[in-house]
Amino acid sequence: MDTDHLQRAAPPAEAILGYPSHRQTAPRIAAGSLSIAVIGSGGAGAMRAGEILLEVAAKAGFHGLMTRAMGPQIRGGEAAALLRLATAPVSSLDDRFDLLIALDWANFARFAAELPLGPDSLVLTDPAEGAVPDAIEASGARVRPLPFKDLARKVPGGRTNMVALGAAAAMIGLPAPLVTSVLAAQLGRKGEAVLAASIAALALGAEAAAFLPPLPRLATPPRDQAARWNISGNQATGLGALAGGVRFVAAYPITPATEVLEWLAPALEKTGGVLVQAEDELAAINMIIGASFAGTPALTATSGPGLALMVEALGLAVASETPLVVVDVMRGGPSTGIPTKSEQSDLNIAVHGLHGDAPHLVLAPNTIVDCMRTTAWAVTLAEALQVPAIVLSDQALGQSRAIAAPPPLGAAAARRLTAPEDAPGYARYALTPSGVSPMAIPGARGGTYVADGLEHNPRGAPSAQAGDHAAQLDKRARKLEGFDYGDAWADLDGTGEIAILTWGSPTGPAREAASRARARGLAVRVLSLRLLLPAQPLRLAAALAGVRRVLVVEQSAGAQFHKFLRACYDLPGEVAVLARPGPLPIRPGEILARLAAWE
Repeated sequence: MDTDHLQRAAPPAEAILGYPSHRQTAPRIAAGSLSIAVIGSGGAGAMRAGEILLEVAAKAGFHGLMTRAMGPQIRGGEAAALLRLATAPVSSLDDRFDLLIALDWANFARFAAELPLGPDSLVLTDPAEGAVPDAIEASGARVRPLPFKDLARKVPGGRTNMVALGAAAAMIGLPAPLVTSVLAAQLGRKGEAVLAASIAALALGAEAAAFLPPLPRLATPPRDQAARWNISGNQATGLGALAGGVRFVAAYPITPATEVLEWLAPALEKTGGVLVQAEDELAAINMIIGASFAGTPALTATSGPGLALMVEALGLAVASETPLVVVDVMRGGPSTGIPTKSEQSDLNIAVHGLHGDAPHLVLAPNTIVDCMRTTAWAVTLAEALQVPAIVLSDQALGQSRAIAAPPPLGAAAARRLTAPEDAPGYARYALTPSGVSPMAIPGARGGTYVADGLEHNPRGAPSAQAGDHAAQLDKRARKLEGFDYGDAWADLDGTGEIAILTWGSPTGPAREAASRARARGLAVRVLSLRLLLPAQPLRLAAALAGVRRVLVVEQSAGAQFHKFLRACYDLPGEVAVLARPGPLPIRPGEILARLAAWE
């Protein structure tokens, strides 16, 4: 599409800005990363502007991360796209935002605490949207007016978020043709008129940016032609499920896990699999137990309230030794809690929630892209060990997007051990040395057995005898405890006498804090656990050899991770805890401040 005439026809931004006619010429300091927040009420388009900005940055060669903050309202409410663009991979938001673009201030107070600013921050606000909130004034940030609505009205069909996108891209230094091409790819199907109006609004925003105080200039990205993904944690989870061999999914939609299902629905169809939307979480978990019993690797995705409903059926899967995977994209609790905010408070139910002695797997990804690797590993482990696996993702990983290199999946674990047909004296729950016994596929000759929740003898017949109960309990525990999980059980970065011990989404801030500490001469290592259950005391002791101080970092009010570590491990030396519930994320500067106390 030829858009030059549209940009020429748009009135100059200077005519309605009221700014001096000279353009900013102040030199800009090169920066390794820039943090931008675009906020507005529901329907203002803040999320769309952020998504396009992230995609443009990716195509320009930058790395980046985008998270979102919003309320639990079905329609309307607050919305914020929170971005960090960088010349190197990043997996954490920074301590403060360099640029805050406020399309409006509606409901701003609901997430003001999630938008830290400082004296060097720049805030762009539309004077037509009311006074600047006190929280912004108190931050000391520089506030500049930018009439988004008036500029958008200069273009028939113009949108304020497109004006904001044009201003942000220009201030960052992203090429205008690249912004236009990404916009065309994302909005082209909406028709020529919509695209034309958006491009014209972009041009007005870019022109207005020339009269605003300059931001630090993003350093030129390295000439790296390696493939990169622009992917969310929930999408990566779905991809990992497919890579692990899942071909049946049943689930009931629930925030913030629904995108896993939305991504898997068409992807499963292409691979010969099936996704069923169940009537509730109870039906979903029982459907995947049935599919797995029939020989098909199966998965469901949910959040904390759904996991609570699935606990009884998970016990059935343990007792019947039926493999399956439950992905829990955690949110704030208890009960309905805060559906759109992140928290790590489902650890206790995942580890301890099942009735009786019920050995099972609990795993956790530690970055957005790692959601793929961890989910694939969970599937292969569940199949190899004939056991349910719970994957603890969270909203901060699942609904965030990253520009990052694809991860190596590594070698897949052994697949399910199945029984041959006509095996003489087939015993489904035979007491093998490894604890894993062959699983017959329904319909196989000579492979008939009972799989229910009653305790049983090796042939599967119900039994209340103490000997059978003890033997089967030992069998189910032995197969998990004796398995070699290799190096994937955790990620270790760095060396030193101080260790940050963490899991899940706080891993990104912990790694950045450790990097900053090393730049100050403080030797710090970061250990992020990927395999939470079964515990690995020998491996953790080796990973923490020489450590004199440990800082446990987690996002739960009750320090659930710290208590879990104390129950399963001997932690060396002095131990401190940084634990906070959602919705406020833990930032690198907070962790660094705790480390500095030991400096």
